Amino acid sequence: MKVTVVGAGNVGATCANVLAHNEVANEIVLLDIKEGVAEGKALDMWETSPVNLYDSRITGSTNDYSKTAGSEVVVITSGIPRKPGMSRDDLIATNAGIVKSVTENVIKHSPDAKIIIVSNPLDVMCYTAFLTAKIDKSRVMGMAGVLDTARYRSFIAMELNVSPKDIQALLMGGHGDTMVPLPRYTTVGGIPLTELMAQDKIDAIIERTKFGGGEIVKLLGTSAWYAPGAAAAQMVEAIVKDQKRVLPVCSWLTGEYGQKDIYLGVPVILGKNGIEKILEVDLNDAEKELMNGSADAVRNVMGILKDLNVL
Repeated sequence: MKVTVVGAGNVGATCANVLAHNEVANEIVLLDIKEGVAEGKALDMWETSPVNLYDSRITGSTNDYSKTAGSEVVVITSGIPRKPGMSRDDLIATNAGIVKSVTENVIKHSPDAKIIIVSNPLDVMCYTAFLTAKIDKSRVMGMAGVLDTARYRSFIAMELNVSPKDIQALLMGGHGDTMVPLPRYTTVGGIPLTELMAQDKIDAIIERTKFGGGEIVKLLGTSAWYAPGAAAAQMVEAIVKDQKRVLPVCSWLTGEYGQKDIYLGVPVILGKNGIEKILEVDLNDAEKELMNGSADAVRNVMGILKDLNVL
């Protein structure tokens, strides 16, 4: 069993490291365009194997996609962050070009792979990979909901002073400030969150979750990587081990939740075939309105991508 992570930056390296420690695959390939980076990080990780007691073999390569051949799952973290003076259109065009090129190479060498996108802006990069790969929608997905839900749950655990292990939650929609956390579907040890926390506290946690990435950027001066890397690894493990996990995943919708021809975060069953089923839960009118607003925001960015003629 082989898993590839494209992009050996902080998120990609963290993802590979978590996969190795959890022995998710026999072989983990870390790929990067920058000479020596993937090789160096892969070697450093492998040298922890006698200490942390795992057998997953980690190898690195500089842009040699032949080393990724036969991968069961490929995680794509490639892309650049928005730089000073760079417009949103420039960022979308640049990252769409990168994701398109990476996806072409991935499919060439691993035609049966499931592809997990982490690159930003996430929902639209999933769309880019889907159009490029020309494979079933169940095999191209994005990591956002797992990360956003993890942040949401961690904040609840902090507020209630309980174990995050006992918190289950659902979060839907696009990745960013239009995401749709659903307190109605949030429980703590089976107890509805609304029974344990005042509404104003819940609202504050929701707002913090929406801007969770920005909070870390302000503190670090760069984007988060531990939580995103671990979240992507959880999705990989669900697929490789056919766990049938119910997770919020950025998925191509064909009518679910009243949305069509768009990538949005929804709850799915994740197993060996990728997205094995999209689960539709009942939303009240207020939740539907939030979901529709999130979809509109994603469609606006999709429109920019189409206007740029990158694909």
